[in-house]
Amino acid sequence: MFRTWYHRLLLSYFPIFLLTVTILIFASFVFINDISRTETKKADRITASYLVDNVDRTVKEVELSVLEAAERSDAYKRYFNNQGQTDKGTIYAVAQNLRNLTRESPYIQSIYLYDKTNESVLTETGLKELSGFADEDWINRITSGPLPEGWQPVREYKDGFIQRTSVRVLTINKGMPLPFGSEGVLVINLKMSGIEQIVDSMVNEQLSFLTILDSDGQVVYQAHSDSEGVRNGKQLNTLHLKRLGWTFASGIKAGNLFSWVSVISYLWVAIAIGTVVCAILYLVYVTRRNYKPIQVIMNRIEGHQIRKMDQSNDRTDEMMLIDGVLEDLINHMTDYDKKSKENLLLQRSKLFNDLLHSERLDNVVQRLEELSPLSGAHSTSRFTVVLSEINRYEKVFQDRYTRGDQNTLKFALMNVFQELARSAELQGWAEWIGTDRAAILFLATGSDEELTEKIRIFAEGCHSWVEQNLRISLSFGIGPAVTGPGAIRDSYVAAGNVMQHKLLMHGDIALAEGGKARQPLLETYKYLQMIAEFVKQFRMSSGQWREQLDGIFEAFKQDYLQDNDIRSLIQAMLQMLSREVAVMSEQLQDELSAENAAKRLKLLEEAESIDEVKGILFEYFTDVFRTYVSVSETKSYRAMVTEMKNYIEENFANPDLSLKHLSDRFQVSGKYASYLFKTEFNMKFIDFVTELRMKKAEQLLLETEYSLQDIALQVGYANAITFGRVFKRVAGITPGDYRSSKRGRPTART
Repeated sequence: MFRTWYHRLLLSYFPIFLLTVTILIFASFVFINDISRTETKKADRITASYLVDNVDRTVKEVELSVLEAAERSDAYKRYFNNQGQTDKGTIYAVAQNLRNLTRESPYIQSIYLYDKTNESVLTETGLKELSGFADEDWINRITSGPLPEGWQPVREYKDGFIQRTSVRVLTINKGMPLPFGSEGVLVINLKMSGIEQIVDSMVNEQLSFLTILDSDGQVVYQAHSDSEGVRNGKQLNTLHLKRLGWTFASGIKAGNLFSWVSVISYLWVAIAIGTVVCAILYLVYVTRRNYKPIQVIMNRIEGHQIRKMDQSNDRTDEMMLIDGVLEDLINHMTDYDKKSKENLLLQRSKLFNDLLHSERLDNVVQRLEELSPLSGAHSTSRFTVVLSEINRYEKVFQDRYTRGDQNTLKFALMNVFQELARSAELQGWAEWIGTDRAAILFLATGSDEELTEKIRIFAEGCHSWVEQNLRISLSFGIGPAVTGPGAIRDSYVAAGNVMQHKLLMHGDIALAEGGKARQPLLETYKYLQMIAEFVKQFRMSSGQWREQLDGIFEAFKQDYLQDNDIRSLIQAMLQMLSREVAVMSEQLQDELSAENAAKRLKLLEEAESIDEVKGILFEYFTDVFRTYVSVSETKSYRAMVTEMKNYIEENFANPDLSLKHLSDRFQVSGKYASYLFKTEFNMKFIDFVTELRMKKAEQLLLETEYSLQDIALQVGYANAITFGRVFKRVAGITPGDYRSSKRGRPTART
């Protein structure tokens, strides 16, 4: 399919080119404008800061000069310490000092002292009464309530003797005598016109403006009073003078802001035009050079898709066609890689299980070379299987970690096995074969002794590292070295047999003996006899039960029983002991209950050695034995049986006689009372009572003329119907027939 790819590529570059040039041009203007704005703002801020500092310094110097003069002169102190007597010399000295201060500073409008005691005012012209004083209103504001500290807002001030029009002044009040006196006030009034002259002298009337605002936002002064230029200008900076509470807003007037930015260099324009021309020439060159490979690629893609394009009337966009082909190719490659990896993992895991169980061993050597991480394996290679199991899997691993954390830790264990195997100069292949068990297949090198020592060092290193870093305990069963892949199963079975005897292992690492699985048959009858003898010694309150229990555990070790067999025999021991002893008292029933037995079995499941199991059982049986001996000593067995028998023989006619009644009467459990009867009389309690009642009933039937209802009451039955039913069940005939047959007369109804 013919396509003018050259023109397409050429035209496709132009929008990008034009956009890039436009962005560069605008970016240049923005950059230049931003630089000018920043520099102008910076220069304005420097000027405004200098102006603010000058005003602040002027006000501060005036204030300090007056206060220093008042502090140095003793006349001020004598004036306020006259105790009601006027000293003309003191008054003259103070007035003279005030005149000097006013003449020395061009910024001071007036200075005067107000005496609160005498309600008089001392100015540079002399002593005056408060009434009629030109600034009387301000003194009244001072005396009417506290004013804010420092310089007060601008106010109107009028001195009647010197000037007729009011002037704007800044005022500060200081308590006299200095520094914090309360007998009078020193009032300093600064000319606002002097500060305005400072501002005007430092502000360029043609370019910039400055507006001073008080703390309430009111305009205090506006430099050069050009409101039109200020209104249309651009405010750039705002500074605050804390001493006066003023805010200085400065900026550039309208008509002068960034006017120099409009001047564009013709040289820069020429350079820009030259750059554009060079870029166009370069684009043409690159396009002519690169369009041919692209056209070849598109021809091949279109040839591959020609069938689809012929079946459709719509013309597919070329770029979409390229995108679709590439996306399909990437998806196919991704799926292929994923499936290949999954297939490889499945084949590797399948091969591992086949080797452990000696299944499907066709071409096993070739499969080992292709799938396993073991290099150099052949038909006569020697292999060793090591099993690793997580101790206390449910309690330590499942309960402590989430499912995600469990998978992470198992993955970490696989990496630990591989790294430590390499460190021990061993070729190992590890796979999980169960939820808590992993198998490691080693390719044996060297002698059997060297291999066994290396694997033991490897197992000890794994056990130590995992316990210290992952807080997990592992057990290892090491199988013997075997020759050929087909014999791997023998090493695996031997290692598995070792792991079935963890209780009898000395430590967490065990080596299979001779490469053969030792699996003796469990002699159930032998152990049941030993358990029965143990229970008998226990029931007879003999201390020999401990020796008997020691013998049972010694037999466990000698016969090398599996863990499951040991726990099953211990469970049978607990059940047999409970049947024989629990009936003695309710306390023993509670200690030997199924719930407590389950708790003990749980502890035994968590035990890691046969000695730990033995310690748990010895502690438990010792507690039970103390309780059993205490119960046995409290109540003599023979005496209790005789007493119960006599009591029943005397009270068998009581309708309320029952096991519950005996339990309350003799303070034993009902089950124990039933057990005593079964043991001593070989009959149940209810059968013993029934026998006594029936013998008495036969006697009454033969020797008396009592009615059946009376006889029933005398032998412990509530009515004749119940009595007759029981009598017939025991004797085989009704009470009436029995009486008639024994007396030799016809049956009479009663």
